[in-house]
Amino acid sequence: MTEASAGETVSIDTVSGTSLPVVPRHVAIIMDGNNRWAKKHGKGRLAGHRAGVDAVRKVIEACGDYGVEVLTLFAFSSENWNRPQDEVRGLMDLFLHALKREVKRLQRHKIRLKVIGDISQFSPVIQKYIHQAEEQTAHDYKVTLVIAASYGGQWDITEATRKLAHQVQDGSLNAADITPEHIQNNLTTGDLPPPDLLIRTSGEHRISNFLLWQCAYSEFYFADVLWPDFSREEFLKALREFAGRQRRFGLTSEQCEAGT
Repeated sequence: MTEASAGETVSIDTVSGTSLPVVPRHVAIIMDGNNRWAKKHGKGRLAGHRAGVDAVRKVIEACGDYGVEVLTLFAFSSENWNRPQDEVRGLMDLFLHALKREVKRLQRHKIRLKVIGDISQFSPVIQKYIHQAEEQTAHDYKVTLVIAASYGGQWDITEATRKLAHQVQDGSLNAADITPEHIQNNLTTGDLPPPDLLIRTSGEHRISNFLLWQCAYSEFYFADVLWPDFSREEFLKALREFAGRQRRFGLTSEQCEAGT
């Protein structure tokens, strides 16, 4: 893996030998299609979510092999609390089980866990294991795994502006001096680079209140496959598509090609 332009790297997959001219530093994924997968296979909703966990493991492993530094997964939105209560309870049990079971695996593969969202909505037991998992994986890592749980982009921006309002109120910040960087730094992802690539599975073409501020200049990739069927090969397709795009950030193609 070698350095490329800002926010991107050049990578050779250590498993398949596939060369990628440019690899995103930060990939964000909306993991959509678990319920449809379960229905398609004649199974209950929770079976779809359990199958989705296998896809998560494959993508995390691929990120380490390709040199992706940050992977953010939209696991549970602030709106998902309104789903049928038996499904919500099952998801909470699955989340708690994963927190207890996966920490050793994350440490072994040098993966840091970071959970973003309104975790106060979770039970005290889940909150306890979230904090423990974050602390236990906070050192000696190569990949940061961000789990967005009880998360919404509008909530994130609201919380950031509330923090800035408190700073203005206590006199530590002038309202006239607020910049986009102030908002960025006060978001839940303030210590991370913005996503270079946003992937959504299951054929839906929307971002559903996910990382609204952070994805201002992200490249979007929409895959038709349901999340449990999102394999390493599907992930590679997305990375190849990303590598073939020109990111202009408001400049013209000519300026980008000239390195302006």
